[in-house]
Amino acid sequence: MKPIIKNRTVAITLICLAFIKPSEGSNDPYDKAEHEEKRPNIILLVAEDLSPRLGSYGDEVARTPNVDSLAQSGQIFTNVFTTAGVCAPSRAALITGQHQISMGAQHMRSSTSPHGKYLALPSEEVKAFPEILRKNGYFTFTDRKLDYQFSGIYSGTGPFTVWDFEGEDHLAWRQRESGQPFFGLINFSETHESGLMRHDGKIHSESHRQTIAFRQKAKLNGARITDPKLVDLEPYYPDLPELRADIAQHYNNIHKMDKRVGRILKDLAADNLEKDTVIIWTSDHGDGLPRAKRELYDSGIKVPMIIAGTRDKSSAADHQMISFVDLAPTILSLADIEKSDWHHGRNFLSNNSREREYVFASRDRIDEVNDRQRAVRDRRYKYIRSFNESLPGGHALAYRDNLEITRAWREAHKKGLTNAIQSQWFKPFGREKLFDLKKDPQETVNLIKENDYAKIRNRLSSALDKFIDRYDRWGHISESEMRDVFLSNDQVRQTSPPGFFINDNRIVLTSSSNASIGWRAPGTKRWKIYDEPIDSAAIETKSVRYGWRESEVLTITR
Repeated sequence: MKPIIKNRTVAITLICLAFIKPSEGSNDPYDKAEHEEKRPNIILLVAEDLSPRLGSYGDEVARTPNVDSLAQSGQIFTNVFTTAGVCAPSRAALITGQHQISMGAQHMRSSTSPHGKYLALPSEEVKAFPEILRKNGYFTFTDRKLDYQFSGIYSGTGPFTVWDFEGEDHLAWRQRESGQPFFGLINFSETHESGLMRHDGKIHSESHRQTIAFRQKAKLNGARITDPKLVDLEPYYPDLPELRADIAQHYNNIHKMDKRVGRILKDLAADNLEKDTVIIWTSDHGDGLPRAKRELYDSGIKVPMIIAGTRDKSSAADHQMISFVDLAPTILSLADIEKSDWHHGRNFLSNNSREREYVFASRDRIDEVNDRQRAVRDRRYKYIRSFNESLPGGHALAYRDNLEITRAWREAHKKGLTNAIQSQWFKPFGREKLFDLKKDPQETVNLIKENDYAKIRNRLSSALDKFIDRYDRWGHISESEMRDVFLSNDQVRQTSPPGFFINDNRIVLTSSSNASIGWRAPGTKRWKIYDEPIDSAAIETKSVRYGWRESEVLTITR
């Protein structure tokens, strides 16, 4: 019988059955029978644009009692690094456990590219770790922020198979089935760079106007409780009133974020979940300040991380090197799920896992400005290579230039009021930089031409070459060329509907491209993720490959 297409829905009635005996056992890595033992709930709390400015990390200006309390009951990790200094590429790596440069997710941002919209394209086998959890029986939820590069910025724009629930409700765990473990990813926009855009002064652009209107409506800005005189300025910042005021406001917003963390912890306790829940608190990259956000300095990629609720709690700080690509394998391990061969990271909570020698990070197009940098870091040294050596870090950038801290610093530099270190950010980057982080933690002294550091430079450069050869699949071509490869006739490709057959009077769904498959009973709203043959007389089903549009809906009746 030929399919009948109505309103983009394909309706098919089966008039025959395929008599195929079920196979003995299963090699399915998502087999739920392997996970009969009770598994923990897991919540990942992700602040935006925040370096380790917390009381528990020794910052005396920060007022973060709730995050500090979490640190007291859990464990602090001191050497955690994102794979980019800006959100969308970093989040692509976080959610997949792969470096963004391997899937065309390196530019900021794919859905708003100046070359035209496109979506990053992970390999067929790659799945977001919440989807893997979901296929293993977890209820998964997140809030309004996605931004994975194979999605848009906000909820409802990504693969429908990743989350059971998307929306502004951290109590979504109450929607799960009785006894079902849950995973939640909750973001904190309070600390975002946009929180430094002045709402009581000159409006510099339409993006400035829209941003402050949104933040005021959402009540995201923290009250002014931090004395600008108490702020410690990094040596690359000139001591200007505008800089002190904006960094003080950053602390105010951190305090507001901390209060919301407290509310979430209180709600977990009210639902008697605190003893059964692993809580991971971190940030998507470094401070939302100039010469931090978007950069490959530690100010842009080094983030705090606290984990509480694991069985093997240690009060001592953990100093191992951790990359954001390690989070997916580690979170899966907490649910007793092994990482896949395609994961780039490691389970850093395992005693059997070899510790990292290096972490790597990448910078590519930043909004309207093209760039390409790659960095490697060990415990003591950082090496950065630029493929656009004439571009200074302090170049004009429309969104960042809405900040008074940026404008005041640039104006002081133009007037000759900045010293040599404070002027570096406005000079061409150069081909290579090498820093001794023990002697120079703020990365202000470039040692690349020092003979005493030649062996270190060669070692790190060689490690970076190997990283680029292995993972940098798309960095060697322009974004517009890459976009042409991903699209068909300038449009995002569409996934084919699932295949199907009948096995033991149950509906079996398949995909020739390893696309993710969902299904639901006709007339219901929420899609379930397909994980085993379905014993139902009728279903609706569709599929999606990451980076493609989802398929048409297929209605199957037996």
